[in-house]
Amino acid sequence: MAKLMVLTLLGLAMTHFKNHQSSYQKRLTAFREVEPVDLPNCNLVKGIETGSEDLEILPNGLALISSGLKYPGIKSFDPDKPGKILLMDLNEEDPEVLELRISGSKFNMSSFNPHGISTFTDEDNTVYLLVVNHPDAKSTVELFKFQKEEKSLLHLKTIRHELLTSLNDIVAVGPEHFYATNDHYFVDPCLRSWEVYLGLSWSYVVYYSPNEVKVVVDGFDFANGINISPDGKYVYISELLAHKIHVYEKHANWTLTSLKSLTLNTLVDNISVDPVTGDLWIGCHPNGMRIFFYDPEHIPGSEVIQIQNILTEEPKVTVVYAENGTVLQGSTVASVYKGKLLIGTVFHKALYCKL
Repeated sequence: MAKLMVLTLLGLAMTHFKNHQSSYQKRLTAFREVEPVDLPNCNLVKGIETGSEDLEILPNGLALISSGLKYPGIKSFDPDKPGKILLMDLNEEDPEVLELRISGSKFNMSSFNPHGISTFTDEDNTVYLLVVNHPDAKSTVELFKFQKEEKSLLHLKTIRHELLTSLNDIVAVGPEHFYATNDHYFVDPCLRSWEVYLGLSWSYVVYYSPNEVKVVVDGFDFANGINISPDGKYVYISELLAHKIHVYEKHANWTLTSLKSLTLNTLVDNISVDPVTGDLWIGCHPNGMRIFFYDPEHIPGSEVIQIQNILTEEPKVTVVYAENGTVLQGSTVASVYKGKLLIGTVFHKALYCKL
C-alpha cells in the first residue's frame, strides 16, 4: 500500500510538473521563429559590444545609454568589467558613442551594474539621470546630475529601500521621485527561478519619494518596462511573460488605476514614448527561451513594435523591425528622434536606423 501511495504521489507530481512546463514554454514563446521585417537604412553603433539595455533620448537629441548589464541567468560577453553609461549625439550623421565619466567620492564604479534608466529635467533645465543599479546582485537607484559640457555624470545619491529589492526599470517623475518595477517578488536566486517557472505573478510596481514609498500595483508575471505619457496622465507597464502592455491612469496621490491592457505575441521589455505623438516603442524578445537559456547555435532574435493611439478602442500595432539574431541579439529598447530609430539590446550591440 505504501509503495502504491508513493507511486501515486509521484505520478501526480510529474503531471503537475508537465502542466507547468507546457505553460512555461508558452509564456516564453519557446517555439516561435522570427518572421523578418527589414529596415533598409540601419547600421550597428560603433563602440557598443556588451549591451545597451536601456536608453533615454533628451529633447536635444543626446541619447544616454546603459551598457554592460550583468543579470542572473542572462548572457554577458564581458562579465568581469563594470557597466557604464554611454552618450550618443543623434544629430550627427554617423554618430558614435563615448563613455561618460562618473564623479563622486561615495560612488563605487567597480561594482556599477546599470539596468533601467530615466531622466528628469528640472525647471532650471538641470538634467537628472536615475539609474537602476545591481551592485553585488543587490538593487539600488543611483541619482546623477548630467553635465553636458563636461560630458560627465555627477553622483548625488544612492537610494535603497526594502520595497526596492528586484528592480528592473524606472520612470522619473521628479529628481528623487519615481515609479519602479520589481521583476521578481523573491530575492533568493532559487526562489526567483521557481517564481518564474510556476508563473506566480507576484512581481509589483513601487512609487518612491523621500517622504513616501508604497506598492501601487502588483500581480505581474515579471513586471518589466515602465514609462509615462507626455502629458503625465498615464503610466505604461510591460508584463514580460504575459506579453501585455498595461495602461494606468495616474492620480494626484501617485496611485494608479487600471484602464486597459493590450496583449501581444512577444515578450515585451522596455517602453519608450514618442514625446511628440505619444506612440509607444517597445523592444521585444520574440523567443524568450533563447534569451534566458543562451545557446550560440540558437541565438535570440530582436523585434521592435510601435503602438499608436493606445488609449483608443482600436490601437494600431506595427512590427517595425524583426530579425533572427544574425545582426542584433536580444532587443530590449527602441526609441525615436526626428525620423531616426535607436535599438538597444540586453547584452549585445545597438542598431541605428533612419526611418
